[in-house]
Amino acid sequence: MSHLSAGRVGRPHGLDGSFHVTHPRATLLAIGGSVRVGAAVREIVRRAGTDDRPILRLDGIDDRAAAEAVRGEELLVARADAPVLGEGEYWAEDLEGCAVVTPDGRQLGRVQQLRALPSCEVLEVGELLVPMVADAVLEVSLEQRRIVVDPAFLGVQEAGAPAGPEGPGAGAEGSGAGSGRSGAGAESSGAGSGRSGAGPGRRRR
Repeated sequence: MSHLSAGRVGRPHGLDGSFHVTHPRATLLAIGGSVRVGAAVREIVRRAGTDDRPILRLDGIDDRAAAEAVRGEELLVARADAPVLGEGEYWAEDLEGCAVVTPDGRQLGRVQQLRALPSCEVLEVGELLVPMVADAVLEVSLEQRRIVVDPAFLGVQEAGAPAGPEGPGAGAEGSGAGSGRSGAGAESSGAGSGRSGAGPGRRRR
């Protein structure tokens, strides 16, 4: 995938072509950066608002009618222009589709999306929510498209083990995943694209 989703064009703001961004990834929306909107690549010439609710104006979109014309379009940033991620950080697009396995190789499913919760981000694997914390995520290999998790921490029954009082995913809630976030990608991408929209996913220690 050559581009990353930075959000979508929302409703216009004012008369100069500015617009709100829905499902934003603030780390990808720097002034002077370039975004693809439809078939055109445009420079970000103004940014206001907050990281959670940014307001942008793009070169060549100079009035309210022009902003309304691109409403709903996805804002795409070339990977080559994206900031370099630190150790343990991942873009949501790279985690989606990875196999989630236990240390003994038992497959639990595949990552459907990276979701941002209030205090940590979680990998959605069917009904199982895996918090992006080191106790739950033991290894991430993008090359092998594989994520190794700790089934005991997640409350997932081991193969051949008797069922306990807690169902699959109970460990994720007990760890604070139900109310937490570990840092993202993301921006989840915006929710409209199945991504957290919170930026790069981070595995907390």
